[in-house]
Amino acid sequence: MTDAERAARATSFGGAAAAYSTGRPTYPADAVAWLVEGATRVVDVGAGTGKLTAGLAAAGVEVVAAVDPDAAMLATLQRDVPGVPVLVGTAESVPLPDGAVDAAVLGQAWHWVDPDAASAELGRVVRPAGLLGLIWNIRDESEPWVAELGARMHGSDAEQMIGDAAVRVAAPFGPLEERRFPWTATRTPDEILAMASSRSYVIALPEDERAGVLASIRDLLSTHPATAGRDRVELPYITYAYRARRG
Repeated sequence: MTDAERAARATSFGGAAAAYSTGRPTYPADAVAWLVEGATRVVDVGAGTGKLTAGLAAAGVEVVAAVDPDAAMLATLQRDVPGVPVLVGTAESVPLPDGAVDAAVLGQAWHWVDPDAASAELGRVVRPAGLLGLIWNIRDESEPWVAELGARMHGSDAEQMIGDAAVRVAAPFGPLEERRFPWTATRTPDEILAMASSRSYVIALPEDERAGVLASIRDLLSTHPATAGRDRVELPYITYAYRARRG
């Protein structure tokens, strides 16, 4: 994928904001608490529709702002997580003053950024000794039907980055700590289809190909012994969380 294609994919989510809000899972509370341990004031960068923002608010920290390049995603965030200030921006250009927060966090977003430029900019916004936190929900494909679901949806850049142990940050942040949090989300078939619809690869497909991918997933859910005939499906995840301390 070229840089231009990656940039276009990264900003493609606004047209699927409703599917993103419906289909994407939240984050485990213990993972969120670990991500911002000791922080009081936090900025959520690449906040999307507010899945991580809501978890931060529930954890009792002050979300100084939710930042995203896509105004349509932020409009959904304002509906779903009212009261949190929203700002249009990116990890490489955050519209906050120097040292404004104790922690900057990104949920399902670091694989879209330039890690060197983003580290430098977030290091400006985070106070000395503050945190940079990165978190992803990744489906646990050790479950056979989940592996088949992943094959039909196509792999993501995030899954490849994590699988290759290629998550990295740069100065002024120090070494990354990593924690993994296994858990299970209870989802309806429609929510799983919405999750698939919100993935950048699927969004970018021509309409007929996108319809074919979703029909294939619908067929899987209606025929696989682990999911057929069920109103609710247990979808296993592993949440990968990383944090680094600013020097």
